[in-house]
Amino acid sequence: MSYVDGYVIPVPAENKDAYKKMALSAWPIFKEFGALHLVECWGDDVPDGKLTDFKRAVAAQSGEQVVFSWVIWPSKDVRDAAHKKMFEDPRMKSLGDMPFDGKRMIFGGFDILVDESAS
Repeated sequence: MSYVDGYVIPVPAENKDAYKKMALSAWPIFKEFGALHLVECWGDDVPDGKLTDFKRAVAAQSGEQVVFSWVIWPSKDVRDAAHKKMFEDPRMKSLGDMPFDGKRMIFGGFDILVDESAS
């Protein structure tokens, strides 16, 4: 069964293109280290909740959009090894400064509980 890394990130709206460029530049490295699939979603319909919501979860500020993304790995072991390699890989460092405040990023690893598809 696959393993998923999930992320919720506040990104300044003016950094949308820079964020997309960073994600596209990082993908070949992720893939080389075993990632199977990457999805990056730019917030379009992210409502304010009464108790909780995506914006509050990442302390999004005025002018920031919420990015919801995930990476699918073949296993947690492959993901753990890839993370170690990525932190040491100079190509990741060459991507430069991240176009968001990483201190407000929420992330975690998840075992897949249900995986259904229409196809």
